[in-house]
Amino acid sequence: MSNDKFLHGAMILTLAGLVVKIIGSVNRILLSRLLGGEGIGLYQMAYPVYLLLLAISSAGIPVAISIIISRYLAKGDLGNVRRVFRLSLSLMAALGLSLALLLVLAAGWLVDSGVIKDGRAYYSLVALAPAVFFGTVLASFRGLFQGHQLMTPPAVSQILEQFIRVVTMLVLAYVLLPYGLEYAAAGAAFGAVPGSLMGMLVLFGFYRYYRKHWLRQAELAPCSERISSSSLIKELLLLALPVSCANVLVPVSGSIDVLLVPGYLIDSGFTVEQATTLFGYFAGMAQPLLLLATIPTLSLATSLVPAVAEASTLKRWDIIAAKGSTAMKLCCLITVPAAVGMWVLAEPISRMLYGTSKAGVAIMHAAPSLWLLGMHQVTTGLLQGMGHSSLPMLHMLAGIVAKVIAVGKLTNAQWNIAGVAWATNINFGLTALLNILALRYYKINFRWYNIIKIIFAAVLMGAAAYWSYALLLPKLGFIIATLGSMALAAVFYGALLVLLQVVNAAELQKLPLAAKIIQKINLGKKG
Repeated sequence: MSNDKFLHGAMILTLAGLVVKIIGSVNRILLSRLLGGEGIGLYQMAYPVYLLLLAISSAGIPVAISIIISRYLAKGDLGNVRRVFRLSLSLMAALGLSLALLLVLAAGWLVDSGVIKDGRAYYSLVALAPAVFFGTVLASFRGLFQGHQLMTPPAVSQILEQFIRVVTMLVLAYVLLPYGLEYAAAGAAFGAVPGSLMGMLVLFGFYRYYRKHWLRQAELAPCSERISSSSLIKELLLLALPVSCANVLVPVSGSIDVLLVPGYLIDSGFTVEQATTLFGYFAGMAQPLLLLATIPTLSLATSLVPAVAEASTLKRWDIIAAKGSTAMKLCCLITVPAAVGMWVLAEPISRMLYGTSKAGVAIMHAAPSLWLLGMHQVTTGLLQGMGHSSLPMLHMLAGIVAKVIAVGKLTNAQWNIAGVAWATNINFGLTALLNILALRYYKINFRWYNIIKIIFAAVLMGAAAYWSYALLLPKLGFIIATLGSMALAAVFYGALLVLLQVVNAAELQKLPLAAKIIQKINLGKKG
């Protein structure tokens, strides 16, 4: 059985995402030691502005381009595929240049008006401006390859982009540190420029490589009706704007915690220092674990969009349902046991990673978000691929409203930081539920019987992890006990999946690495 293309792409993006996260974590440790709290503070004042501009300019573009290109590829309309890319590249270059110039011109105003509290962050703002341009152009190339369901080029570019960015950040910060913290922070910020330039050059190289093949295909394809530029721009904006708005809502959701949670904690009787510490346990320790654990589901969603868009164009609702069920099953296979494990071993995980067990409460109560966020990502990918990109945005907006209400109700002396975690659970749970209901309206259902079996296996795995940790702790110490109980629980979970017939050899062969392992086992048996 041949590998399913979108699963292959998801695996490639997952591996790339993990490598990028590892490089970023090493960079954060080294840069923090080099610049200290004050220098990192200057860097962090400028970097969110850059991320916001990048979200506005390019967050929805790769998704929109990949959907449109997938649609034309499904029709065999290769002429308009080239036109879509060329037009989007021109538009994005103009937009990226405009926003880069805007950042340079607005940097002084952001400082003078008090939006940026420390004037020394001005240099970091200006240093980031070229990266806005390169990052925006880069988004067009990523959309092109995702539309062709070629995930290796974007994955390679992400890794090299992150590597060059980190090396440049550390070198410039070190070289410029003697001249002052503001210049060292600006040097670190400038690392995004060669990083995004490298990512763009790598994808341009891949584009040159594939372009000859695409041109030969276009020559053999029947002549297509020329779509007007205005029609293409309209189609691009209708798809990209809702996705961009949804991506802008992600930092907005995080800003709710920053703006509301410390104040509610102080009103509940905690001191400013206590409120800041509790908030740090949630935002600085629990949430990064959630984002790391959902890299596979985000990759699944990214790979799912063009595959579903292609099937939607061909009116193959059976293919969409099959791909959706496979993606949701994989999502639950990964996130449900991870959420249960984080819940059961929250305290030892906190102690092992952060040197304190006090973040355990935040990690434990935030654990359900891991599964809920994963389902939200996969169902969002399905809706976007089907062309309903505005629905996830509206559902996310409803989730944010629910979160604001929940934060006000649950952040009190009794619940404190656990209440904040459950407000986040409510947020992701509601958005996932609304997405699922929307998919049911379009006759896309999931095999919930399998998902119930996955939950059952994960609960038993959680019990095994709890008891094995309790048995190993007195004999081996908490680090070995934690890692050992995780390993034993993983083996037990895998055995349960086989016993409950949740997975089979045919499904495993759809995964590239598993297919090779099974093939070698079969060859060994024949030998």
